[in-house]
Amino acid sequence: VQLVESGGGLVQAVGSLRLSCAASGRFFSINAMGWFRQAPGQEREFVAGITWSGRNTDYADSVKGRFTISRDNAKNTVYLQMNTLKPEDTAVYYCAADRRNRVALSATNYDYWGQGTQVTVSS
Repeated sequence: VQLVESGGGLVQAVGSLRLSCAASGRFFSINAMGWFRQAPGQEREFVAGITWSGRNTDYADSVKGRFTISRDNAKNTVYLQMNTLKPEDTAVYYCAADRRNRVALSATNYDYWGQGTQVTVSS
């Protein structure tokens, strides 16, 4: 399974971005998917996750009410809509896929990872 993120960039505070993660390969082996982020000098942290059907989602407290995760299984794509961005949201954002159908908060639970896309929010 290959995951490719896109949609990152430079945006001013309170602006919006939408990240996409396109999956290819053995997509049928994927169930839940998630977004993580890693800022310089910090550990990779959970941002949002979604199960196969999209019925169950979870978010980090720091992004609740501002970010929305969604997926289009027909397009093998997961999205992260990010609104009201803050400078502290600046990080490399990674897409991850889990063979199990549950939203896991730990990065160690995910089986596949993308290369990441940089998001920079200026104040």
